[in-house]
Amino acid sequence: MLNSKIYNRTISHKYTPEFQRNSDIHTMAWVIEPEQWEQHDPFLVMAHDQMRSGVFGVHPHRGIETVTYMIDGNLNHYDSKHGTGVLHPGDAQWMTAGRGVEHVEDAAPGELVNLLQLWVNIPAKQKMTAARYQDLRKDSMPQKVENGVSTKVFSGSVNGLTAPTLNITPVTMVEFKIAAGSESTPEIPGSYNGFLYVVKGSGTFGSEHTPGKAGEVLWLGLGKSAEISDIKIKAEEDMHVMLYAGEPIGEPVAARGPFVMNTEEEILQAFADYRNGTFLD
Repeated sequence: MLNSKIYNRTISHKYTPEFQRNSDIHTMAWVIEPEQWEQHDPFLVMAHDQMRSGVFGVHPHRGIETVTYMIDGNLNHYDSKHGTGVLHPGDAQWMTAGRGVEHVEDAAPGELVNLLQLWVNIPAKQKMTAARYQDLRKDSMPQKVENGVSTKVFSGSVNGLTAPTLNITPVTMVEFKIAAGSESTPEIPGSYNGFLYVVKGSGTFGSEHTPGKAGEVLWLGLGKSAEISDIKIKAEEDMHVMLYAGEPIGEPVAARGPFVMNTEEEILQAFADYRNGTFLD
């Protein structure tokens, strides 16, 4: 049996993503850059997008789950399996592309949308599962406010709160809003790989009280052999921070454009299926 002692996580490294202007209506930063698959497993990429209507057209995905979190603005979305909807500030959406889905996300007309989108890898044996959409409304997710800390769980379990969200790869996703001087110590499985993204404010993180501020990404040190680990988070000023942690998959990654599989042959098959009209289930 694994050591049951709770292991206090450190922060292994941190960095500040640089925003780049892609067009007059789209600015983005790579919170997680592509192609560092082993280091970030099970996470593939994460973008912080600031955009107006017209950035993305309808496009396909296969072999991943995408997780969208709304910071500001309203986002219209469409997918080939479930139709249309709108995400509002504080909402999230968990899309399982699986075998294949076509979708589009577009800012409401006249609005500047500020959002985070994470791509989560799927194990090989489940990459061709049926597509699924889950809209995670901010007022419907498990949450509590205690001692200056607002905790909202969008996926997984933290400190007695468990989200009903279905995901293929086990992932914990939590929004914290912490008043200056307050602190939280969320627990996650020791085997999980994870990171924090500071949306607003500043504080200290981990067992060594590593400083972090708005716009910074802080990767968690490994949880060693502990069954359970925790992360100390303390706000120096009012802080909004997102925690993402997940079970590594440990499989090869082949990625090209919107498709993420395990081999180059599977990537070529995905493009062929899309061209031939046999892509969607």
